[in-house]
Amino acid sequence: MTITTQETAAARALEALGDSRSSVRLRAALAIGTAPDPRFVDALVERCAVEPEFFVRDMLTWALTRHPASVTVPLLIRAVRSRRPQARSQALHTLSKVGDRQAWPAITGELLTDADDDVARSAWRAAVVLAPEGEESALAIVLATQLGRGDRETQLSLSRALVALGEAMVPSVRAAAASLDPVVAAHALATERLLGDPDSGFEFAIEEAKRVVALGPADGAGQ
Repeated sequence: MTITTQETAAARALEALGDSRSSVRLRAALAIGTAPDPRFVDALVERCAVEPEFFVRDMLTWALTRHPASVTVPLLIRAVRSRRPQARSQALHTLSKVGDRQAWPAITGELLTDADDDVARSAWRAAVVLAPEGEESALAIVLATQLGRGDRETQLSLSRALVALGEAMVPSVRAAAASLDPVVAAHALATERLLGDPDSGFEFAIEEAKRVVALGPADGAGQ
């Protein structure tokens, strides 16, 4: 009788993941995470790819982290290869939360330079978390190619990822600071400033960097 009750509850929770009401979907994800069951993992990953509400996606990710990495990681790796940007982005985000470094080979250069900003941001965060020791400099080289990209939020995400790599980022970011593209140069200078003074804040760092770039190398040298 207990098994039947559990089976019924499981079926209801899985069905509720597709309910038209976000509150119902949220409760379903919470229930699944509270009582983890490997049978739920496929449905959770699939729902992440299409769920429109951020707070529900966040709960889906939490529910996935409650399951064994040996079960979730293979399915998440498959999802990062999806043609759907949200599927890639959410799978990468979840991999960063799971933190299993066996997923590192799935963080490809193609994902780190994905045309979709949400996917790229998720890939940057996942890469910093999952990169094995000794891979920081190589990762910084790839990330530095994205300096100057996107809006302020995207640039902040990239700067945070680079700063998380510590001193390994310096050669690549310093090279980008010499770019003839003023947007790239300013972003690189701001990122290096954040490494040395994390409390300065990105907005202050980027505005100061823009000023230095505008002044030019000779005038900005003494700033």
